Amino acid sequence: MKLYNYFRSSASFRVRIALNLKGLDYDYLPVHIARGEHKTGAFSAISPDMLVPLLEDDDGERFTQSMAIIEYLDEIHPEPALLPRDPAGRAHVRALAQSIACEIHPLNNLRVLKYLVRELKLGDEAKNTWYRHWVREGMLAFERQLVQRPASLYCWGDTPTLADCCLVPQVFNGQRFDCDFSGLPRTMAAFEACMQLDAFQRAQPSRCPDAEP
Repeated sequence: MKLYNYFRSSASFRVRIALNLKGLDYDYLPVHIARGEHKTGAFSAISPDMLVPLLEDDDGERFTQSMAIIEYLDEIHPEPALLPRDPAGRAHVRALAQSIACEIHPLNNLRVLKYLVRELKLGDEAKNTWYRHWVREGMLAFERQLVQRPASLYCWGDTPTLADCCLVPQVFNGQRFDCDFSGLPRTMAAFEACMQLDAFQRAQPSRCPDAEP
């Protein structure tokens, strides 16, 4: 398999975690989003939305959107499972994952931050205030979801799930912007538990071939 990704992309980070949890080998193909490489050249010709990540499987079929890619991997390589077996459990884990992937991330990804600066003429402090506000609001909602359930090692149960694949990259990105993660005991305990695992450690941005300071 081939994974087109960018080391700082939280969506790419999610897929790297899933691939590692599944024990799947892949070729790492960097696409430098900050330099606009996703909109030019060979990558733009194969990616309809010109976004990372993009996964190309062994048969040459290509898949976009991190959540769809992870669920595809979970279906073709069912162990270890990233979604619970029961329908209710799957719905709850998807809700946790989408709280990050659909509520926090779209407001704070790189193209949005660039638009705030270039088109709306916000300064860096205003941009960072925007980022921190929406991360904080979203993570408080995430914590509220967690506390409705019995305590567990990870976001859902005692093995990592799709929710953890989304949580860890969001915390990493939030830490870059000095976001406030206080008062989120269940959330941060799940994050710390994940970071004890090699699959999460190897997926982090600093371990990527295209990593920059």
